Amino acid sequence: MEHISLQHTSCLNDSLTMAQVEKRGGLLRKSSASKKPLKEKVVLMYDEIFMIEDPSKCSPRFWEELFLMKVNLDYLEGKLESLDGEELMKIKDNINCLFQHCIQALGEEHPIRVVNALQNLMESLDSLLCAEGSESLKSLCLKLLLCLVTVTDNISQNTILEYVMINSIFEAILQILSHPPSRREHGYDAVVLLALLVNYRKYESVNPYIVKLSIVDDEATLNGMGLVIAQALSEYNRQYKDKEEEHQSGFFSALTNMVGNMFIADAHEKISVQTNEAILLALYEAVHLNRNFITVLAQSHPEIGLVTTPVSPAPTTPATPLGTTPPSSDVISSVELPLDADVQTSNLLITFLKYSSIVMQDTKDEHRLHSGKLCLIILTCIAEDQYANAFLHDDNMNFRVNLHKMPMRHRKKAADKNLPCRPLVCAVLDLMVEFIVTHMMKEFPMDLYVRCIQVVHKLLCYQKKCRVRLHYTWRELWSALINLLKFLMSNETVLLAKHNIFTLALMIVNLFNMFITYGDTFLPTPSSYDELYYEIIRMHQSFDNLYSMVLRLSTNAGQWKEAASKVTHALVNIRAIINHFNPKIESYAAVNHISQLSEEQVLEVVRANYDTLTLKLQDGLDQYERYSEQHKEAAFFKELVRSISTNVRRNLAFHTLSQEVLLKEFSTIS
Repeated sequence: MEHISLQHTSCLNDSLTMAQVEKRGGLLRKSSASKKPLKEKVVLMYDEIFMIEDPSKCSPRFWEELFLMKVNLDYLEGKLESLDGEELMKIKDNINCLFQHCIQALGEEHPIRVVNALQNLMESLDSLLCAEGSESLKSLCLKLLLCLVTVTDNISQNTILEYVMINSIFEAILQILSHPPSRREHGYDAVVLLALLVNYRKYESVNPYIVKLSIVDDEATLNGMGLVIAQALSEYNRQYKDKEEEHQSGFFSALTNMVGNMFIADAHEKISVQTNEAILLALYEAVHLNRNFITVLAQSHPEIGLVTTPVSPAPTTPATPLGTTPPSSDVISSVELPLDADVQTSNLLITFLKYSSIVMQDTKDEHRLHSGKLCLIILTCIAEDQYANAFLHDDNMNFRVNLHKMPMRHRKKAADKNLPCRPLVCAVLDLMVEFIVTHMMKEFPMDLYVRCIQVVHKLLCYQKKCRVRLHYTWRELWSALINLLKFLMSNETVLLAKHNIFTLALMIVNLFNMFITYGDTFLPTPSSYDELYYEIIRMHQSFDNLYSMVLRLSTNAGQWKEAASKVTHALVNIRAIINHFNPKIESYAAVNHISQLSEEQVLEVVRANYDTLTLKLQDGLDQYERYSEQHKEAAFFKELVRSISTNVRRNLAFHTLSQEVLLKEFSTIS
């Protein structure tokens, strides 16, 4: 068109004299000076949309022509922003028609129409989400956006999202999260949508949603996001608890008690609630990207029974898969965070730890394995953060955290009322110990064990650096670590066929080296240090067997030579302790004619012979490699987001909110 116009102008100029040109130019200048500049056609068409009358009444081809025009986003945005809620409701029919025709145009073959439809649609969705309009309309906007985002399993291949990147709805999402009424109605969908948008081509280009999320510092917005996540995780915990109680009161439970709990593991496996990976991903992105969000983890909330306000019941919806949807608004009070009856106060971190203790119990299921891994990654990020460690270890912030524990015949479940009130780091360590002792099985989750030990190591590094003397039952951790070493040795052949177990063995040995070398800076009392030595001496056979195994493999020319030799060198101080104290203990027993020494007698020998013990200084024990998503976890997150996208799309279909139904809803909404 532009080329034809230039040619036409050229022909006219050839046929005119210079005088005629000058005369005509003067007239044109005079005429233009006396009139206002003409509006472009697309602007005139926008003006028609913002009138009460249907623009297609007089122009049947109105919508078809509109999407052939170049979009004027500045004018459209300004027009939408200039309207108040009452004015917007007057033209709701025309806005609905715009939506409907935008969506229909997405299926057109003409590329210009598709591009212009997307730009119109995104701008209108953003304005409606921010306006004080119908909550039902906002809900449909979010559902439509979720439909658009999850059209493909791999969201990074969804080219529609390029327009969502350019025409950002980030501020609209934040507004929903910061405003309590909107958050109660739409917070869950808004948080899931944000989590998905953050993961669009995050390793290939600059994602504006990542940049914006990383710098959010508005307290109301961050707290709102935390409340939505806490509610969803708390709902999962509640559903699991209900299923557990229902299961325990059933016939199978009675039969189990009759035969001495011999089938308790099988009974437990039947308690299944679908994990909520989408909300867990949202928590991860918030913790990983925004350091200001760390403060939200520790926000305490009083018991829900103390402050409650009635709210309107949620609209009736079909039943949904457990654990995949937010709690209905009829259970949300002004406090907004459902709490457990066994604690006086709670926060997002406590809810998350309890959630983790459930999903990490059974890693045989793929979704639980992914959820367990993501829980440990989140804990890794928390354990690396200086501020997070400050409140984790704060002795003035004590809580009772009732973690779920896998039923085992050799231990009884502790009564909830007997739970100690301790700093939150104790609950994190309890969770790590629980994982260590309950996953020594044939399908060995090597990756999860490595992450578990890394979390413990990072917490110890903080304690050593800040000289925090945590009153924790360290012996439980030491015992769990030694039992894990025994398991690795007992299953050497089977495990080595799949894993480099020496990486894990080295990490465990170096945890003991941390206690040996720096324990005097963070163990609570001198007697704790004595107990460490007692535990090493008591379990010396395990360390001797480990040394024999790694020495054997490090002297061979096999593939494990280098990895095994690192463990050999790391054992130097543990072996020095064993070789120093064992002869003295045996001598003490012989002199006093005692066949088996008590713990206190062994400790007496240990205390009397510290001065003559020689240990080697080992470097780098309090150093660690910081977590990096892009270099090491990219494949995991791509697969996780693919799974979440599929699940979100399935749930949208489950609620009969497919794109076809949305079209009807938009066109008929009152």
